[in-house]
Amino acid sequence: MRRIGLTLFGLALVCGSAAAQSRWPAGDEIGMANNLGPATWARCAPLLADPKAKAYEISHIRSNTMPQSPFGTPLVEKYRPTVGIPGTRHAFNGEETVSGEPGAQGTQMDALGHFAVLPEAWDGKSEFPSGRATYYGGFRQQEVKPTPDSPLQKLGIEKVPPILTTAILLDARTHLGKGKPMEPGALVTAADIEAMLKAQGLDKRGLLPGDVLYIYTGWGDGWIDPDTAKTYYTKGPGLSYDAAKYIEGKQIVLVALDNPFTDPVPDGMLIGKADPAPGTPPGLPFAIHHHNLVVAGIHNIQNANLGELAKDRVWLSCTMILPLRSKGGSGSPVRPVSIGVPGQ
Repeated sequence: MRRIGLTLFGLALVCGSAAAQSRWPAGDEIGMANNLGPATWARCAPLLADPKAKAYEISHIRSNTMPQSPFGTPLVEKYRPTVGIPGTRHAFNGEETVSGEPGAQGTQMDALGHFAVLPEAWDGKSEFPSGRATYYGGFRQQEVKPTPDSPLQKLGIEKVPPILTTAILLDARTHLGKGKPMEPGALVTAADIEAMLKAQGLDKRGLLPGDVLYIYTGWGDGWIDPDTAKTYYTKGPGLSYDAAKYIEGKQIVLVALDNPFTDPVPDGMLIGKADPAPGTPPGLPFAIHHHNLVVAGIHNIQNANLGELAKDRVWLSCTMILPLRSKGGSGSPVRPVSIGVPGQ
């Protein structure tokens, strides 16, 4: 979820409480990714070696006609004609990005520097006080984005290490949606997470530091290309605020839902005709983005493609996530892959 306009309650998105200090040493820029390393790689080894394992794509195919976020510039790619080189037998093809924010569209991952927080709500009328923004780890605006046109100097997407670790998939479509996609604004709470872990036989293992958490809500079933309905990006279910704090306590490195926001968005909320979900702190309508990126140091992926993983009941897998190393970027297109055994 990227750039937000002023239609939402007449306020900018980032407002409210100050950023928390990192649990890691001063200057940390990778947050919960500090938990990655030999221990998470070792947890992956049995899954990779299992002869019954399958590989699953966790991203959607990108195109000019896919659902596109209204908060980022639409992605438009131009496909060049087949050309050649004089005096050779070569023929080759290419394409170019005409417009758009690649890191804001499709299956994409947020850098920690994507969000910051102000000490109080902006009135939407005065000049936006970006100089007062605070980021994850206590970094200030001058340290992260010193000029309006500068790339992120801290907390950019290129700082994310390769994410190679175990992933837990929770099937909220089955357990909360009763076999149907969860409704717009519906919540996945901390209690729901614990109940799904138990129902899926994962309660003894639980969530371990450095895990990735995938949550299948069924909203991603509505990802249809070409996107003619234009409803996918207008609403959706998401995590509750207490779930975000619960996930932080488990030291999850990244959370991904099959929805466009990670946050719950009731029908009408984006145009100011509905309130945020119950339990949302005042002035923070996208509190999950705020908590994960600014407070906890947990990365988000939006629009994860989790249907096949859930269909095959792959509750535990080894996942590999590699964002592009775009210097100073606030996000990146991403192609997560999971390897696990069907029918767990």
